[in-house]
Amino acid sequence: MAKYFFTYCFILVSITAFAQGGTELLPKGARSMGFGNANVTVSDAWSIFNNIGTLTGTDESQAFFAYDHRGNLSELTTLAAGLLINTDQFSYGLSVSTYGEDLFSQSQIGIGAAQKLGIASIGIKASYFQTSIEGFGTGRAAIFEFGGMAEITPELFFGAHIYNLNGAKFGKNSIDQLPTIIKSGLSYRPTENVMVNIEAEKDILLPPLLKVGLEYSLLQKLWARAGINNHPNRLCFGIGIRAKSFHLDFAVNQNPFLGSTQHFSFNYLFSKK
Repeated sequence: MAKYFFTYCFILVSITAFAQGGTELLPKGARSMGFGNANVTVSDAWSIFNNIGTLTGTDESQAFFAYDHRGNLSELTTLAAGLLINTDQFSYGLSVSTYGEDLFSQSQIGIGAAQKLGIASIGIKASYFQTSIEGFGTGRAAIFEFGGMAEITPELFFGAHIYNLNGAKFGKNSIDQLPTIIKSGLSYRPTENVMVNIEAEKDILLPPLLKVGLEYSLLQKLWARAGINNHPNRLCFGIGIRAKSFHLDFAVNQNPFLGSTQHFSFNYLFSKK
């Protein structure tokens, strides 16, 4: 029975990897999920996961946590947490995340730094990535990523990011390479209350992914979000609350393979630089 259960879980994990560009490699944070992960130009604490180059965009140091539940199965659940520390010159981030359970699991811990240079910001991150499959062993790898963003005009921003620029494999004895993912995009922000993002993402082994996202706020405290992806076609919706000392976000997206997925994240803001 355990053999068939493992096979079932592995098939679902494979579907997730094909449909969403990775398992533990997925973007993090319910804010990003709410507008379809068109996040390459988004500056918040979750940039430590999504684009290290935009980590400089917030003044507050923060601790944060996220929970993603896919397909109503605990085997497809992701937990993520991080820490952002701002100084006068640099923004530093720490990220920890885990996906799956005993039969199949992936986890990573990473550290990164970003710096603002005039109208641009750049950052680099290093991660330790581990994949474990019961009966097959454990693979470990070091992964590097690089990203940045530039303010073209006060309303228009451009961002780019590359994940696994060193071409790391699942482990030293593996012939399979972890995904190398390149993404770039534009963000149009006509006012402080509206953000429209368009982004292209390319895993070198998969078709291009197009993402479009919208975020709109009411009085800078309540935020509504929506997004759409192709490959696979996916609709995303989300809401967020921003208070003085915390951010609370929730998102839902519809995947043709796994159905509805819920995302929750919480940020605690504890100091300004």
